[in-house]
Amino acid sequence: MTAVSEALKRIKPSATMAMSAKARALKAAGRNCIALSAGEPDFDTPENIKEAAYRAIREGKTKYTDVDGIPELKDAICAKFKRENGLDYKRTQINVSPGGKPVIFNAFMATLNPGDEVVIPAPYWVSYPDMALLCGGTPVFVDAKIEDGFKIRPEALAKAITPHTKWVLLNSPSNPSGAAYTADELKALAAVLVDFPQVLILTDDMYEHLVYGDFKFATIAQVEPRLYERTLTMNGVSKAYAMTGWRIGYAGGPEWLIKAMANVESQITSNPCSVSQWAALEALNGTQDFIPKNQKLFQERRDLVVSMLNQANGVHCPTPEGAFYVYPSIAKLIGKKRRRAGS
Repeated sequence: MTAVSEALKRIKPSATMAMSAKARALKAAGRNCIALSAGEPDFDTPENIKEAAYRAIREGKTKYTDVDGIPELKDAICAKFKRENGLDYKRTQINVSPGGKPVIFNAFMATLNPGDEVVIPAPYWVSYPDMALLCGGTPVFVDAKIEDGFKIRPEALAKAITPHTKWVLLNSPSNPSGAAYTADELKALAAVLVDFPQVLILTDDMYEHLVYGDFKFATIAQVEPRLYERTLTMNGVSKAYAMTGWRIGYAGGPEWLIKAMANVESQITSNPCSVSQWAALEALNGTQDFIPKNQKLFQERRDLVVSMLNQANGVHCPTPEGAFYVYPSIAKLIGKKRRRAGS
């Protein structure tokens, strides 16, 4: 008799991946199906990035690389953090993983012990709590209420932190709500976190370049330098560069944590795909002119979807500051019945 591990029993399969697989199966069966599961731009990867990948293949850059990233890509990531976020990192403070999800998993696996808690604002990306559980931690949820724009309040964060708290996870702009914290809102949360020196902060900035209107993106180590030494600032090329399938995520953080994450990565995935790393290098160093064009298209879609949802009786849909999600409330419809046609 075969039995799965106790660790695996603690988690569920990714709901996002399960929905995506179901949609693909329906399409393969000839059904007209629109998938609203995976967070994926419908734009193609820009040509200069694809050309960099072709070039890497032609030049034979298809072998193993350093476990957590080629030096050239690490340098480009350091330059990106400095240029766009005002954060100074060295190569030894940079991790490159096969996607953003492994960055988070490696960080949790490297640090969590049984009984350690991970504070997660809700609504949240479906994988956060399961990764914490798989790595032996305990997720602790903090409600981000609709009346607060789906952003947690400092007093709620302070209440959620206990002597067992190891991580606080922030995702801005958010999957799934699209809510994004202003610099002042992050400073208010940071004022709480500076009083808890045992707590690490993981900030998932994957949707950094997908913000709309006059909103200005900020990240917590940028607005509060006192948190720099215990913050893992995560990002990647999936969303802004339409490279979801290339699987490159990255992060900057304290050297001891980056080294520990590399130890985990060395036993699980080895290095990220070599060709994808060279493509990501071009993404970060090459032209960025398509990003504002894509932003404009996403904003037009957001405005249309929000407007149409808010025209539906009983539906209330806040306007998200970023990402490419909306998070409507149907609270006014719960318990109501629709009259059948002809009745």
